[in-house]
Amino acid sequence: MSFFSLIVKNPFRNKTRTALAVVGIAIGIATIVALGIITDGLKASTEETLKAGGADFTIVEANVSDMFLSKVDDSYVDKVKNVTGVDDAVGVLTAVQPVGGNPYFVIIGMDPAKLSMSGMKITSGTQFSGDGKEVIIGKVAAEKLNKTVGDTITLGKEDYKITGIFETGDLQQDGGSFISLKNLQEMEDKPGKVTMIYVKIKKDAKVEDVTKAIEDQYGKDITTISSLEDLQNVDQGLNTIDTASWAISLLAIVIGGIGVINTMIMSVYERTREIGVLKAVGWKNRRILGMILGESLVLTLVAGLVGTIMGIIAIQLLMGLGMGGFIKPVYAPDVFLRAFIVALTVGLIGGFYPAYRASRLPPTEALRYE
Repeated sequence: MSFFSLIVKNPFRNKTRTALAVVGIAIGIATIVALGIITDGLKASTEETLKAGGADFTIVEANVSDMFLSKVDDSYVDKVKNVTGVDDAVGVLTAVQPVGGNPYFVIIGMDPAKLSMSGMKITSGTQFSGDGKEVIIGKVAAEKLNKTVGDTITLGKEDYKITGIFETGDLQQDGGSFISLKNLQEMEDKPGKVTMIYVKIKKDAKVEDVTKAIEDQYGKDITTISSLEDLQNVDQGLNTIDTASWAISLLAIVIGGIGVINTMIMSVYERTREIGVLKAVGWKNRRILGMILGESLVLTLVAGLVGTIMGIIAIQLLMGLGMGGFIKPVYAPDVFLRAFIVALTVGLIGGFYPAYRASRLPPTEALRYE
Protein backbone atom coordinates (compact mmCIF):
# COMPACT_ATOMS: atom_id res chain seq x y z
CA MET A 1 0.00 0.00 0.00
CA SER A 2 1.35 3.45 -0.93
CA PHE A 3 2.11 6.21 1.55
CA PHE A 4 -0.78 8.31 0.20
CA SER A 5 -3.21 5.39 0.47
CA LEU A 6 -2.26 4.92 4.12
CA ILE A 7 -2.95 8.59 4.86
CA VAL A 8 -6.39 8.44 3.20
CA LYS A 9 -7.41 5.11 4.73
CA ASN A 10 -6.14 5.32 8.31
CA PRO A 11 -8.49 8.06 9.65
CA PHE A 12 -11.50 5.85 8.89
CA ARG A 13 -10.41 2.72 10.74
CA ASN A 14 -12.59 3.57 13.72
CA LYS A 15 -15.72 4.74 11.89
CA THR A 16 -17.73 5.78 14.95
CA ARG A 17 -15.00 7.98 16.41
CA THR A 18 -14.23 9.47 13.00
CA ALA A 19 -17.92 10.19 12.32
CA LEU A 20 -18.28 12.01 15.66
CA ALA A 21 -15.15 14.09 14.99
CA VAL A 22 -16.31 14.95 11.46
CA VAL A 23 -19.78 15.99 12.65
CA GLY A 24 -18.35 18.14 15.45
CA ILE A 25 -16.06 20.04 13.07
CA ALA A 26 -18.69 20.13 10.29
CA ILE A 27 -21.20 21.95 12.51
CA GLY A 28 -18.73 24.79 13.01
CA ILE A 29 -17.92 24.90 9.29
CA ALA A 30 -21.64 24.86 8.41
CA THR A 31 -22.22 27.84 10.69
CA ILE A 32 -19.35 29.74 9.07
CA VAL A 33 -20.71 29.02 5.58
CA ALA A 34 -24.33 29.88 6.43
CA LEU A 35 -23.39 33.12 8.18
CA GLY A 36 -21.10 34.12 5.32
CA ILE A 37 -23.80 33.51 2.70
CA ILE A 38 -26.38 35.45 4.73
CA THR A 39 -23.95 38.34 5.37
CA ASP A 40 -23.06 38.67 1.69
CA GLY A 41 -26.75 38.45 0.80
CA LEU A 42 -27.62 41.20 3.25
CA LYS A 43 -24.85 43.38 1.88
CA ALA A 44 -26.00 42.84 -1.71
CA SER A 45 -29.66 43.51 -0.85
CA THR A 46 -28.79 46.61 1.16
CA GLU A 47 -26.59 47.96 -1.63
CA GLU A 48 -29.46 47.50 -4.09
CA THR A 49 -31.74 49.41 -1.71
CA LEU A 50 -29.20 52.22 -1.34
CA LYS A 51 -29.00 52.64 -5.11
CA ALA A 52 -32.73 52.34 -5.71
CA GLY A 53 -33.95 53.86 -8.95
CA GLY A 54 -32.56 57.26 -9.77
CA ALA A 55 -31.21 58.01 -6.29
CA ASP A 56 -27.56 59.03 -6.13
CA PHE A 57 -27.31 58.59 -2.37
CA THR A 58 -29.43 57.94 0.71
CA ILE A 59 -29.93 59.85 3.95
CA VAL A 60 -30.64 58.14 7.28
CA GLU A 61 -30.73 59.11 10.95
CA ALA A 62 -27.34 59.93 12.43
CA ASN A 63 -25.80 57.47 14.90
CA VAL A 64 -28.40 54.79 14.19
CA SER A 65 -27.37 51.19 14.92
CA ASP A 66 -29.28 49.79 11.93
CA MET A 67 -30.31 51.62 8.78
CA PHE A 68 -33.83 50.17 8.86
CA LEU A 69 -34.33 51.41 12.44
CA SER A 70 -33.68 54.96 11.28
CA LYS A 71 -36.30 57.63 12.07
CA VAL A 72 -35.91 60.91 10.19
CA ASP A 73 -38.35 63.80 10.47
CA ASP A 74 -39.92 64.18 7.03
CA SER A 75 -39.38 67.94 7.21
CA TYR A 76 -35.80 67.16 6.16
CA VAL A 77 -37.05 66.19 2.71
CA ASP A 78 -37.77 69.86 1.90
CA LYS A 79 -34.60 71.00 3.66
CA VAL A 80 -32.49 68.66 1.55
CA LYS A 81 -34.22 69.81 -1.64
CA ASN A 82 -32.96 73.32 -0.96
CA VAL A 83 -29.32 72.24 -0.70
CA THR A 84 -27.21 73.39 -3.64
CA GLY A 85 -26.80 70.61 -6.21
CA VAL A 86 -29.86 68.60 -5.18
CA ASP A 87 -32.32 67.95 -7.99
CA ASP A 88 -34.98 66.04 -6.04
CA ALA A 89 -35.55 64.14 -2.80
CA VAL A 90 -38.25 61.84 -1.46
CA GLY A 91 -38.91 60.39 1.96
CA VAL A 92 -39.34 56.62 2.25
CA LEU A 93 -40.72 54.67 5.21
CA THR A 94 -40.07 50.92 5.40
CA ALA A 95 -41.73 48.25 7.52
CA VAL A 96 -41.69 44.46 7.72
CA GLN A 97 -44.85 42.54 8.53
CA PRO A 98 -45.99 38.92 8.19
CA VAL A 99 -48.20 38.46 5.13
CA GLY A 100 -49.46 35.06 4.08
CA GLY A 101 -46.65 32.58 4.66
CA ASN A 102 -43.94 35.24 4.48
CA PRO A 103 -42.92 36.65 7.89
CA TYR A 104 -40.59 39.19 6.23
CA PHE A 105 -42.97 40.95 3.83
CA VAL A 106 -41.51 44.39 3.08
CA ILE A 107 -43.86 47.38 2.92
CA ILE A 108 -42.54 50.65 1.52
CA GLY A 109 -44.37 53.92 2.00
CA MET A 110 -43.73 56.59 -0.60
CA ASP A 111 -45.39 59.59 -2.23
CA PRO A 112 -47.05 58.15 -5.38
CA ALA A 113 -45.95 61.22 -7.33
CA LYS A 114 -42.31 60.24 -6.65
CA LEU A 115 -42.47 56.53 -7.53
CA SER A 116 -40.08 57.11 -10.43
CA MET A 117 -37.34 57.60 -7.82
CA SER A 118 -37.73 53.93 -6.84
CA GLY A 119 -36.82 52.80 -10.35
CA MET A 120 -39.85 50.52 -10.56
CA LYS A 121 -41.65 49.44 -13.69
CA ILE A 122 -45.39 48.79 -13.50
CA THR A 123 -45.86 45.53 -15.43
CA SER A 124 -49.59 45.22 -14.84
CA GLY A 125 -52.33 47.63 -13.73
CA THR A 126 -51.66 51.14 -12.45
CA GLN A 127 -49.96 52.77 -9.48
CA PHE A 128 -51.79 53.44 -6.24
CA SER A 129 -53.44 56.73 -5.25
CA GLY A 130 -52.30 58.82 -2.33
CA ASP A 131 -55.59 58.75 -0.42
CA GLY A 132 -57.32 55.38 -0.80
CA LYS A 133 -56.45 51.99 0.66
CA GLU A 134 -54.53 50.94 -2.41
CA VAL A 135 -51.27 49.08 -2.91
CA ILE A 136 -49.00 47.80 -5.63
CA ILE A 137 -47.09 44.56 -5.05
CA GLY A 138 -43.87 43.22 -6.51
CA LYS A 139 -43.72 40.52 -9.16
CA VAL A 140 -42.16 38.03 -6.72
CA ALA A 141 -44.80 38.78 -4.06
CA ALA A 142 -47.61 38.37 -6.60
CA GLU A 143 -46.33 34.92 -7.56
CA LYS A 144 -45.78 33.72 -3.99
CA LEU A 145 -49.08 35.08 -2.67
CA ASN A 146 -50.99 34.13 -5.84
CA LYS A 147 -52.34 37.69 -6.15
CA THR A 148 -53.18 39.80 -9.18
CA VAL A 149 -54.60 43.22 -10.01
CA GLY A 150 -58.02 43.70 -8.40
CA ASP A 151 -57.37 41.32 -5.47
CA THR A 152 -57.01 42.50 -1.89
CA ILE A 153 -54.19 42.00 0.57
CA THR A 154 -54.24 42.51 4.33
CA LEU A 155 -51.56 44.87 5.62
CA GLY A 156 -51.66 45.63 9.29
CA LYS A 157 -55.32 45.21 10.17
CA GLU A 158 -56.80 46.61 6.97
CA ASP A 159 -57.46 45.32 3.47
CA TYR A 160 -55.79 47.09 0.56
CA LYS A 161 -56.81 46.80 -3.05
CA ILE A 162 -54.03 45.76 -5.43
CA THR A 163 -53.98 48.28 -8.28
CA GLY A 164 -50.79 47.16 -9.94
CA ILE A 165 -47.82 44.79 -10.06
CA PHE A 166 -44.29 46.15 -10.38
CA GLU A 167 -40.73 45.02 -10.92
CA THR A 168 -37.50 46.71 -9.81
CA GLY A 169 -34.85 43.97 -9.86
CA ASP A 170 -34.34 44.40 -6.10
CA LEU A 171 -35.41 41.19 -4.33
CA GLN A 172 -36.53 43.00 -1.17
CA GLN A 173 -38.77 45.37 -3.09
CA ASP A 174 -40.05 42.82 -5.62
CA GLY A 175 -40.99 40.54 -2.74
CA GLY A 176 -42.93 43.33 -1.01
CA SER A 177 -45.23 46.23 -1.74
CA PHE A 178 -45.54 50.00 -2.08
CA ILE A 179 -48.30 52.04 -0.47
CA SER A 180 -48.70 55.75 0.18
CA LEU A 181 -46.37 57.23 2.78
CA LYS A 182 -49.34 58.58 4.73
CA ASN A 183 -50.99 55.15 4.99
CA LEU A 184 -47.81 53.46 6.22
CA GLN A 185 -47.10 56.22 8.74
CA GLU A 186 -50.57 55.61 10.19
CA MET A 187 -50.15 51.83 10.11
CA GLU A 188 -46.77 51.98 11.90
CA ASP A 189 -47.81 54.84 14.19
CA LYS A 190 -44.94 57.00 12.92
CA PRO A 191 -46.54 60.31 11.96
CA GLY A 192 -44.12 62.69 10.25
CA LYS A 193 -41.33 60.10 10.14
CA VAL A 194 -39.47 58.35 7.33
CA THR A 195 -36.79 55.66 7.41
CA MET A 196 -34.61 57.23 4.74
CA ILE A 197 -34.49 59.91 2.09
CA TYR A 198 -33.54 59.14 -1.51
CA VAL A 199 -31.65 62.03 -3.10
CA LYS A 200 -31.03 62.72 -6.77
CA ILE A 201 -28.46 65.37 -7.66
CA LYS A 202 -28.23 67.70 -10.65
CA LYS A 203 -26.18 66.68 -13.68
CA ASP A 204 -23.46 69.27 -13.04
CA ALA A 205 -23.17 68.45 -9.32
CA LYS A 206 -20.80 66.04 -7.59
CA VAL A 207 -22.00 63.54 -5.00
CA GLU A 208 -19.06 64.32 -2.69
CA ASP A 209 -19.83 68.07 -2.70
CA VAL A 210 -23.55 67.61 -2.09
CA THR A 211 -23.15 65.07 0.69
CA LYS A 212 -20.58 67.29 2.40
CA ALA A 213 -22.95 70.26 2.23
CA ILE A 214 -25.75 68.22 3.80
CA GLU A 215 -23.48 66.84 6.51
CA ASP A 216 -22.18 70.34 7.32
CA GLN A 217 -25.71 71.73 7.72
CA TYR A 218 -27.60 68.83 9.28
CA GLY A 219 -24.91 66.37 10.41
CA LYS A 220 -26.15 66.29 14.01
CA ASP A 221 -29.44 64.67 13.01
CA ILE A 222 -28.87 62.94 9.67
CA THR A 223 -26.04 61.30 7.76
CA THR A 224 -25.46 60.52 4.10
CA ILE A 225 -24.72 57.10 2.62
CA SER A 226 -23.46 56.79 -0.94
CA SER A 227 -21.76 53.37 -0.79
CA LEU A 228 -21.75 50.10 1.14
CA GLU A 229 -18.56 51.25 2.89
CA ASP A 230 -20.40 54.34 4.13
CA LEU A 231 -23.23 52.14 5.37
CA GLN A 232 -20.89 49.89 7.33
CA ASN A 233 -19.49 52.96 9.10
CA VAL A 234 -23.04 53.82 10.18
CA ASP A 235 -24.91 50.53 10.39
CA GLN A 236 -23.54 48.30 13.15
CA GLY A 237 -25.80 45.40 12.13
CA LEU A 238 -23.62 44.26 9.23
CA ASN A 239 -20.45 44.80 11.25
CA THR A 240 -21.90 42.71 14.09
CA ILE A 241 -22.65 39.84 11.70
CA ASP A 242 -19.13 40.08 10.25
CA THR A 243 -17.64 40.03 13.76
CA ALA A 244 -19.85 37.10 14.75
CA SER A 245 -18.73 35.19 11.66
CA TRP A 246 -15.04 35.65 12.52
CA ALA A 247 -15.69 34.83 16.18
CA ILE A 248 -17.42 31.59 15.19
CA SER A 249 -14.50 30.81 12.87
CA LEU A 250 -12.10 31.18 15.81
CA LEU A 251 -14.37 29.10 18.04
CA ALA A 252 -14.58 26.40 15.36
CA ILE A 253 -10.77 26.31 15.19
CA VAL A 254 -10.46 25.93 18.97
CA ILE A 255 -13.23 23.34 19.43
CA GLY A 256 -12.38 21.52 16.21
CA GLY A 257 -8.69 21.49 17.13
CA ILE A 258 -9.44 19.90 20.50
CA GLY A 259 -11.62 17.28 18.79
CA VAL A 260 -8.91 16.45 16.28
CA ILE A 261 -6.24 16.23 18.98
CA ASN A 262 -8.40 13.79 20.92
CA THR A 263 -9.18 11.68 17.83
CA MET A 264 -5.60 11.55 16.58
CA ILE A 265 -4.08 10.88 20.02
CA MET A 266 -6.41 7.91 20.42
CA SER A 267 -5.45 6.76 16.92
CA VAL A 268 -1.75 7.01 17.75
CA TYR A 269 -2.30 5.23 21.09
CA GLU A 270 -4.09 2.31 19.38
CA ARG A 271 -1.40 2.07 16.68
CA THR A 272 1.67 2.30 18.91
CA ARG A 273 2.92 -1.16 17.93
CA GLU A 274 2.21 -0.49 14.24
CA ILE A 275 4.26 2.72 14.40
CA GLY A 276 7.07 0.77 16.06
CA VAL A 277 7.07 -1.71 13.17
CA LEU A 278 7.18 1.11 10.61
CA LYS A 279 10.16 2.64 12.42
CA ALA A 280 11.85 -0.74 12.65
CA VAL A 281 11.66 -1.19 8.86
CA GLY A 282 13.29 2.18 8.28
CA TRP A 283 10.62 4.89 8.41
CA LYS A 284 12.12 8.22 9.47
CA ASN A 285 10.58 10.44 12.14
CA ARG A 286 9.55 13.03 9.56
CA ARG A 287 7.72 10.34 7.54
CA ILE A 288 5.75 9.26 10.63
CA LEU A 289 5.02 12.90 11.42
CA GLY A 290 3.89 13.51 7.83
CA MET A 291 1.60 10.46 7.89
CA ILE A 292 -0.22 11.42 11.11
CA LEU A 293 -0.45 15.07 10.10
CA GLY A 294 -1.77 14.02 6.68
CA GLU A 295 -4.42 11.85 8.34
CA SER A 296 -5.48 14.82 10.45
CA LEU A 297 -5.81 17.00 7.34
CA VAL A 298 -7.83 14.34 5.52
CA LEU A 299 -10.19 14.16 8.51
CA THR A 300 -10.73 17.92 8.66
CA LEU A 301 -11.05 18.36 4.90
CA VAL A 302 -13.81 15.74 4.85
CA ALA A 303 -15.41 17.63 7.75
CA GLY A 304 -15.03 20.86 5.75
CA LEU A 305 -16.81 19.34 2.76
CA VAL A 306 -19.61 17.92 4.93
CA GLY A 307 -19.93 21.24 6.79
CA THR A 308 -20.13 23.20 3.53
CA ILE A 309 -22.93 20.97 2.27
CA MET A 310 -24.73 21.30 5.63
CA GLY A 311 -24.40 25.10 5.47
CA ILE A 312 -25.89 25.27 1.96
CA ILE A 313 -28.76 22.98 2.98
CA ALA A 314 -29.43 25.17 6.03
CA ILE A 315 -29.62 28.26 3.81
CA GLN A 316 -32.06 26.53 1.45
CA LEU A 317 -34.24 25.60 4.43
CA LEU A 318 -34.21 29.21 5.67
CA MET A 319 -35.16 30.43 2.20
CA GLY A 320 -38.05 27.97 2.17
CA LEU A 321 -39.24 29.26 5.56
CA GLY A 322 -39.71 32.77 4.22
CA MET A 323 -36.31 34.43 4.33
CA GLY A 324 -36.15 34.15 0.54
CA GLY A 325 -38.50 37.11 0.31
CA PHE A 326 -36.14 39.22 2.40
CA ILE A 327 -32.64 38.47 1.14
CA LYS A 328 -31.08 36.70 -1.80
CA PRO A 329 -28.27 34.35 -0.75
CA VAL A 330 -24.89 35.14 -2.30
CA TYR A 331 -22.60 32.13 -2.74
CA ALA A 332 -19.32 34.03 -2.93
CA PRO A 333 -16.10 31.99 -3.39
CA ASP A 334 -14.44 33.69 -0.40
CA VAL A 335 -17.06 32.21 1.96
CA PHE A 336 -16.15 28.67 0.93
CA LEU A 337 -12.45 29.54 0.88
CA ARG A 338 -12.70 30.75 4.47
CA ALA A 339 -14.45 27.51 5.47
CA PHE A 340 -11.68 25.36 4.00
CA ILE A 341 -8.96 27.56 5.47
CA VAL A 342 -10.55 27.01 8.87
CA ALA A 343 -10.69 23.25 8.18
CA LEU A 344 -7.01 23.21 7.18
CA THR A 345 -6.06 25.27 10.25
CA VAL A 346 -7.98 22.86 12.49
CA GLY A 347 -6.18 19.94 10.84
CA LEU A 348 -2.73 21.46 11.26
CA ILE A 349 -3.27 22.65 14.84
CA GLY A 350 -5.12 19.55 15.99
CA GLY A 351 -2.82 17.11 14.25
CA PHE A 352 0.58 18.54 15.10
CA TYR A 353 0.92 17.33 18.69
CA PRO A 354 -0.28 13.74 18.01
CA ALA A 355 1.97 13.63 14.93
CA TYR A 356 4.96 14.90 16.91
CA ARG A 357 4.26 12.41 19.70
CA ALA A 358 4.05 9.54 17.21
CA SER A 359 7.30 10.54 15.53
CA ARG A 360 9.16 10.55 18.88
CA LEU A 361 8.09 7.05 19.93
CA PRO A 362 11.19 4.85 20.48
CA PRO A 363 10.80 1.84 18.13
CA THR A 364 11.92 -0.71 20.74
CA GLU A 365 9.33 0.42 23.30
CA ALA A 366 6.64 0.66 20.61
CA LEU A 367 7.32 -2.89 19.49
CA ARG A 368 6.99 -4.16 23.09
CA TYR A 369 3.65 -2.34 23.48
CA GLU A 370 0.58 -4.62 23.84
